[in-house]
Amino acid sequence: MNSLVSHFRLQGTVQDIKPLGAGLINDTYKVNTLEPDAPDYVLQRINHAIFQDVEMLQSNIEAVTRHIRRKLEAAGTDDIDRKVLHFLTADNGKTYWKEGDDYWRVMVFIPRAKTYETVNPQFSYHAGAAFGNFQAMLADIPDTLGETIPDFHNMEFRLKQLRDAVAADAAGRVAEVRPILDEIERRADEMCKAERLHREGSLPKRVCHCDTKVNNMMFDEDGSVLCVIDLDTVMPSFIFSDYGDFLRSAANTGLEDDKDLNNVSFNMSIFEAFTRGYLESARSFLLPIEIENLPYAAALFPYMQCVRFLADYINGDTYYKIQYPEHNLVRTKAQFKLLQSVEEHTPAMKAFIAGLL
Repeated sequence: MNSLVSHFRLQGTVQDIKPLGAGLINDTYKVNTLEPDAPDYVLQRINHAIFQDVEMLQSNIEAVTRHIRRKLEAAGTDDIDRKVLHFLTADNGKTYWKEGDDYWRVMVFIPRAKTYETVNPQFSYHAGAAFGNFQAMLADIPDTLGETIPDFHNMEFRLKQLRDAVAADAAGRVAEVRPILDEIERRADEMCKAERLHREGSLPKRVCHCDTKVNNMMFDEDGSVLCVIDLDTVMPSFIFSDYGDFLRSAANTGLEDDKDLNNVSFNMSIFEAFTRGYLESARSFLLPIEIENLPYAAALFPYMQCVRFLADYINGDTYYKIQYPEHNLVRTKAQFKLLQSVEEHTPAMKAFIAGLL
């Protein structure tokens, strides 16, 4: 570890390096320094199996953090170093270092900041405002970003994966899931609306975070949001990615893999809080067609996840980790129940958004 960080231009003397957090993708460590006036750092091993183009990954992050920093400086914002991530340059002149088969990066640790796992209306409002502001600051970014995970939120691509799985029927499971497959196909045309609108030229792709969760924000000691973190999935996408993905997890009253479907419904209090915060900060750049389709985004993501879980179940559980043989089918049914609840609440969602406007 000491050898790794020696390749980055740190201030101060390294005291120790210890594991930090419980991230599911990258391995993360905190680098503590001896001198009181020197910053501490975060050392990360990038998951190269998921993010296969590390050069593109870091180029995206550098473009985004550079643009946000310039916006904050132009606005005369104070304490900027705690409000945007800062990655260090390594001996190779890049913001990552390759050691053997592994890729590493170092960023400055943000002091006196914390994250929360809590999902309630208060934090959902903060999340909506923070991610809306994140998109707003990047609406005029001059750089062209790449897709760190190609077709990550492409509904047409996800449906093709499902249809390919059905055609192959590798695990002999298609017959038992035919009813839910029929329900998915019945909605397929509507759920691919975003890709069609984009091809027609009416729906733009913007720079989005694509992993919107409450714990992907840093909060100050006074409870205000400092900055958005975990920028690996920042890439061009529809604004629906940040809006719908948050609600899929945060507004679900049950578990993602709840066996008791009576637990699963769409929490309108979370929806209202998140939407209020999001539109307060993002309305300045959103097109009418984007605002009009926010309820569609709320339905799109449980539908997309339903499709992905079901494709994996039909393929014989080759992608998601399972704890028992029917796990992916249970996940599929829970996501479908959430989708149905979203559909039931769509008129109320449209009325709430109209009221905000």
